[in-house]
Amino acid sequence: MLDVLTGFVGELRAAGLPVSMTEAVDAAEAVHHIPLEDRDALKYALAATLVKSSAHWKAFETAFEIYFALRTPHHGADEEGRADGEAEDAGEEQGEQPTGPGTGRGRGGGAGEAMSAEELAEMLFRALLSANDAQVAALARQAVTRYAGMEPGRPVGGTYYLYRTLRNLDLDGMLRRLLETARREAGGNLTALEERLARDEFQVRLDKLRRELEDEIRRRLVADRGSEALARSVRKPLPEDVDFMHATREELTALRRAIHPLTRKLAVRLARKRRHGRKGPLDFRSTVRHSLSTGGVPVDPKFRYPRPAKPEIFVVADISGSVASFARFTLHLVYAISSQFSKVRSFVFIDGIDEVTRFFEGVDDVAEALHRINTEADVVWVDGHSDYGHAFNVFWERWAEEITPRTSILLLGDARNNYHASQAWVVQEMRHRARHVYWLNPEPRAYWGTGDSILGEYAVHCDAVYECRNLRQLELFVSELA
Repeated sequence: MLDVLTGFVGELRAAGLPVSMTEAVDAAEAVHHIPLEDRDALKYALAATLVKSSAHWKAFETAFEIYFALRTPHHGADEEGRADGEAEDAGEEQGEQPTGPGTGRGRGGGAGEAMSAEELAEMLFRALLSANDAQVAALARQAVTRYAGMEPGRPVGGTYYLYRTLRNLDLDGMLRRLLETARREAGGNLTALEERLARDEFQVRLDKLRRELEDEIRRRLVADRGSEALARSVRKPLPEDVDFMHATREELTALRRAIHPLTRKLAVRLARKRRHGRKGPLDFRSTVRHSLSTGGVPVDPKFRYPRPAKPEIFVVADISGSVASFARFTLHLVYAISSQFSKVRSFVFIDGIDEVTRFFEGVDDVAEALHRINTEADVVWVDGHSDYGHAFNVFWERWAEEITPRTSILLLGDARNNYHASQAWVVQEMRHRARHVYWLNPEPRAYWGTGDSILGEYAVHCDAVYECRNLRQLELFVSELA
């Protein structure tokens, strides 16, 4: 068990979960106080000691199902024989007798080999109708054996095998048949409420069947490939590690959920950083005055604590194409912690540029302001293709006088300029007037300066250029900014 737990903790760390040595020891200690045969108790005991964020739950659950797949209550050394026996006994309980050559126990194979597809479907229907969980579990194992077509050593994910099994079982047809049986048993008709309750109940049973199929496929994949190899193949990034540029719709939804607790944590961290900043120079007069209580001995030196001014932020963001997601999350994060800055002003551009600060004023939900930016901002000048040079030139003409020595400017984008003039002198002038100029690029560093990327022309005039491909990197930058 200790070896399995060690491998499990290693997989969590590889997936990005922050699991310390102390937490790993706590998890090992927790295992001593729960019955190992209770899989749910084991799962939640480990979660209580190893998971610190709800955003990490899915990654934890995936790793748990893989590393503890062989330790389900239904499986043991004689698992296949018992599963076959359960399936055959289930058929006998329904009054069905094996017929035809080779259908008895004496064939050498199990009952699952003897049953036809129609017989398996009928037994599964009756097990679902009577809510016989043990029988459903046994038949699910037989269905995987019959339909999944699993081949040892084949590098195919569990989703493929699950699809093949579900396609043959036709759960939608099974649901319709269960509902028809419920109507028939009720005398031909159900009220709208009874229909809904029956549908929900049968759907719960079908979902349980689906989980049994997933567990069985996962168990066999682990037995074939090993826990570590399978975990590597199904590992997915945490929300804070998802690449802005290539996030799926589901991953973007997870990012939006993750950003709310992140902004609260970041605001608290920045406030604490400012409150407990480094000590300033020695305050001699205060030290002498306080030393009177100790006979003139300066036991407790006093210092002049610095009072750093909150920076003023100008955000100038490219919202074209794939970088739009990056700009959206950056604006969301900056405005969510705007209390840590003296002023935040936002500008967005494609080939034209517009100030969008007004969309954030008096708005409780930043997402609403971002939606208005996408629909109302005037950012197209000619053809709606990125033109950094023209956008920067217009920015300088209209807002240059408002840049002060307290201003920090954030330039967001991949600097892919469609081979237009760079107008890099604008960034140079920004640097002369502003406190800092930073460039945040969501592209991998290896892509900078390739193709139509002219980041190098701008980078020489910036204080620093950062790769910000995900929420974790963006969080680290904002922490340094304030």
